[in-house]
Amino acid sequence: DAVFQVESAGMKDALRRMNPTCLEDIVALVALYRPGPMENIPEYCDVKNGRKSRKKLHPKIDHVLDETQGIIVYQEQVMQIAQLLAGYSLGGADLLRRAMGKKIKAAMDAERPNFLKGAELNGVSKSKANSIWELLAKFADYGFNKSHAAVYALVSYQTAWLKTHYPVEFMAAVMNCDIGDTDKLDHYAKEVSRLGIELLRPCINRSTSHFSVVDGRVAYALGGLKNVGIEAVKSIQSARGDSPFASLFDFASRADLKSIGKRSLEILAKAGAFDELNDNRRAVLAGLDTLISYSATVKSERESAQMSLFGDMEAELEPPLLPSPKPWSDEEKYKEEASAIGFFLSGHPLEAYADYLAGSGILDYRRICDLAFENPGGEASGKIAATISNIQRRKSGKGNAYAFLQLSDATADYEAVMYSEALDACQSVLETGRHAILTVNAKEESGQIRLFALRAEAMPARSGTKVNNFRIFIDDSTAPEHVKSILERVQSLRDPAARNRGAILFSPVDGDLKSDVDIAIPGEFRTDEEVRRALAGVQGVVKVEEFAGAR
Repeated sequence: DAVFQVESAGMKDALRRMNPTCLEDIVALVALYRPGPMENIPEYCDVKNGRKSRKKLHPKIDHVLDETQGIIVYQEQVMQIAQLLAGYSLGGADLLRRAMGKKIKAAMDAERPNFLKGAELNGVSKSKANSIWELLAKFADYGFNKSHAAVYALVSYQTAWLKTHYPVEFMAAVMNCDIGDTDKLDHYAKEVSRLGIELLRPCINRSTSHFSVVDGRVAYALGGLKNVGIEAVKSIQSARGDSPFASLFDFASRADLKSIGKRSLEILAKAGAFDELNDNRRAVLAGLDTLISYSATVKSERESAQMSLFGDMEAELEPPLLPSPKPWSDEEKYKEEASAIGFFLSGHPLEAYADYLAGSGILDYRRICDLAFENPGGEASGKIAATISNIQRRKSGKGNAYAFLQLSDATADYEAVMYSEALDACQSVLETGRHAILTVNAKEESGQIRLFALRAEAMPARSGTKVNNFRIFIDDSTAPEHVKSILERVQSLRDPAARNRGAILFSPVDGDLKSDVDIAIPGEFRTDEEVRRALAGVQGVVKVEEFAGAR
């Protein structure tokens, strides 16, 4: 990711298979990774890593193909082979390469006898010369200029080196290059997380107009937020100077909120830029009109020099009261944040279901892609959890309905195709903003993953409905008795949540066991979130996971 020329999924997969050990390997991959020559990538990788024997063409020219594992990759190799095998001058070889590359049939027909004659004079049999001619004609058609590929590969290596040795600075610089592209920022933000680098959220006291490095962390740029102009950010930075804002009213008194604009302030509030001053984002949003009015009053007072005797004008202006509504839930906060930033930054709504998803064997997008790439057939199937961000419905030429589902989870924003039969069966689940569990088939095609959704089901609710079943990991033989005591105590409670019933499994954690062991407890028990928390606190209970269906 973010390394020049090799950041596509297909390129990354090819690099893993190739295991490059020198710059020439990267040069070859840059040249091969195009329609046509890319069919030779598996052979290059297999020969390089000793999984397959190299094909030899002729002793006179085999050394020319040493660096490319016996495969003709570059236009320069075509020229060298013509020179060494058939006695061409370099100028003549270039004319031959050009005729082959542009498929100039008349010129190729005219050159073929010359090539065969020259090869015969060099002691090459007519049949071998003919087969090499056909090979050259094929490869010259899509042969790449080596000097071109080498320059690309050098920049690839340089960017990889920078990312390896200066990852924080590199990722901040990369994000600045694409500061206006929300999709790329989302992608890079996830890469920053994968690298173990902390990505600091937008902050009115720390962030600048561009992405920056703060104590080994990447600070999110205020200029990277939607509809927050660079001039507005510069105005904030100028007002802040070297002294952080102490409160919302301090910010309003020092910055000209009217010139910054209410729309920009709304985005800043939703993105959490004011959290350091007031972490109730809903309250900040509701109080913006009051803050803008206060800022205008302070500015007017300052301009008319209506200050106190000691010049402490702010002390004479009593800050007005701000609304104090109930804070957003985590899910509401993430949703509003995504509307301001363009993607989920501080968290994803699906995180609330982490235990359930892990216990049910439901995958995320990155894992299903990895499985497809790892599978020799380039395919993988399974269930994934996703938030539906958009649905684009279409009709085929035959009138059959299908849809592109825009989806997201904590690892990526991605797309899946769903065809008519599945679409008809899942209409009630497919709503924008809804969480769903999708049965999918992932297929690798030309280095990219295509996702086909075969079924969609609603995500189980977190409360008020059945939470499925509990798997209780224990490392103490006394734990079951304590668990039993809790379950017996809650069974008789008259509580609406008591309707949530499911199965209980014990799973001993013991290094002497050769495999996982699940011990099912007969009957059904109350299995709501309150009970789960109580069980998780029992001595000897390592953790409590939720899982769906029978075990």
